[in-house]
Amino acid sequence: MKKFLDLISEEMKNAFEAAGYDRELGKVTLSNRPDLCEYQCNGAMAGAKLYKKAPIMIAKDVAEKCGENSVFLSVEAVAPGFLNLKIKESFVADYLADMAQAEKFGLEKPENPCKIIVDYGGPNVAKPLHVGHLRPAIIGESIKRIARYAGHDVIGDIHLGDWGLPMGLIITELRERQPDLVYFDDAYEGEYPKEAPFTISELEEIYPTASAKSKEDGAYKERAMEATFKLQSGERGYRALWKHIIDISVADLKKNYEKLDVEFDLWKGEADVHDVIPGMVDYMKKEGYAYISEGALVVDVKEDTDTKEIPPCMVLKSDGAALYNTTDLATIIKRMKDYHPDRIIYVADKRQNLYFEQVFRCARKTRLVEPETELLHIGFGTMNGKDGKPFKTRDGGVMRLEYLIREIEEEMYRKITDNREVEEAEARRTAQTVALSAIKYGDLSNQAFKDYAFDIDKFTSFEGDTGPYILYTIVRIKSILNKIREQDEALADKARIREAGSAAEKALMLEIAGFNAMIEESYKESAPHKVCAYIYDLANAFNRFYHETKIISQEDAEKKAGWVALLLLTRRILETCIEMLGFSAPERM
Repeated sequence: MKKFLDLISEEMKNAFEAAGYDRELGKVTLSNRPDLCEYQCNGAMAGAKLYKKAPIMIAKDVAEKCGENSVFLSVEAVAPGFLNLKIKESFVADYLADMAQAEKFGLEKPENPCKIIVDYGGPNVAKPLHVGHLRPAIIGESIKRIARYAGHDVIGDIHLGDWGLPMGLIITELRERQPDLVYFDDAYEGEYPKEAPFTISELEEIYPTASAKSKEDGAYKERAMEATFKLQSGERGYRALWKHIIDISVADLKKNYEKLDVEFDLWKGEADVHDVIPGMVDYMKKEGYAYISEGALVVDVKEDTDTKEIPPCMVLKSDGAALYNTTDLATIIKRMKDYHPDRIIYVADKRQNLYFEQVFRCARKTRLVEPETELLHIGFGTMNGKDGKPFKTRDGGVMRLEYLIREIEEEMYRKITDNREVEEAEARRTAQTVALSAIKYGDLSNQAFKDYAFDIDKFTSFEGDTGPYILYTIVRIKSILNKIREQDEALADKARIREAGSAAEKALMLEIAGFNAMIEESYKESAPHKVCAYIYDLANAFNRFYHETKIISQEDAEKKAGWVALLLLTRRILETCIEMLGFSAPERM
């Protein structure tokens, strides 16, 4: 199906052409004065200079050509040259009826679907997830889901931090605590134990202990660096320990990401490209891209058009060690070889803008990607507390993500059970569902690059621009439909979209009609906040319609059946949108 706004614009373009003007002047937009009209066209203003004619005269010429048609209820030319438009109720009803029957509500399939990799998450193994991991997980998951809904082939990759000095630190601390472990016996040639010599809780304590020791004890750090070298060189015992670290960490990460309803198609990490790095380095040297500067291997990435200094991209440190740059470039090589993506999207802190600029330029200059391959960094802002400072625990530490989720769930449970009887198990399930909407919507309703304040009181409110308000609206629609089914089970079978009978009903229908355009825009801009803005407006439009309309007590069966069809479509649209945002609605609240 063509987008609703495109159909209106097509009719207006025909009118401009019929009046003797360039048809491209007939582009229609949403009205910025909804008290006066539903849509507007400013083409006469743009045509004034071209045709050396007063814009109001052009507007009147065009308005006259609209006459009787199936789209416009009224076309009014107003000074200094605007065209104010209202749409026929029959046209809106027909469009929504087609949406209700069409796959994905008539969203047009892309002519050339893209293969996209979304790189998000990025946690380090052996460390618990904290609130800093919330934004990349939530934003990346939504971008992935929106792109899939838009018809593209999307792969989500967690890109684990599973290599380098942190692994050496853990192995070193384990050796100090349990020197008799078989992993440290150079003469051992048998199979290593299948069970790890530590639990996830022990592992989460080992790393910070080892990290603190390395900052105070130079000899300890040297041993950790040696352990890192042995691991990366393939020492059997160290590789076996590393495998235990990965297995236990990933199992715990999956459990925590599952609570956020975040899923990754790939659980790749820096270690997966360790063997790619030597060949990449040789290639860059051989082709003359890389050179030695102050002992390090670098690639110049500055361009003549730069207005600020862009430092070279370092590929290897002076001691020959790899960096994040190195593994990210090697990962690009592997992704291009294995998946041939048209686009790779990185969801990471906006403070890493320069870093990604260097890596992207280096990848292009060294021809690691095809010229048409798009490399995109979606930089997100900081999640702050109400005081405007980075979100911390009461004692000033970084809060573990599971503690934050639990705190929101408890707040939602309190609100759900306040002053009413609810079965315990159901209340807990509902609290989890609504809490997730509070967390995700609270984040995604902001533009990704902006910092935002994590306000528990605001995010868990059932009023205003919040996740719980959206869910409450969906649950209200479900409740109305259930009550109508109890009155007449067959009414849903008779449901068919009909012409609006009130301004509130028409406003709701026009909001629904904008769904496809919103999805396309959200996909193109990788902008989940546009989905949030849309469903907030849609929920508001529905609630205005609900408060002005006696739906359940309506005795006119035909009118009631029309409303049932409208409610069903509204609910389906809202549920589709929240699925793209990464949460769902309960049956009751």
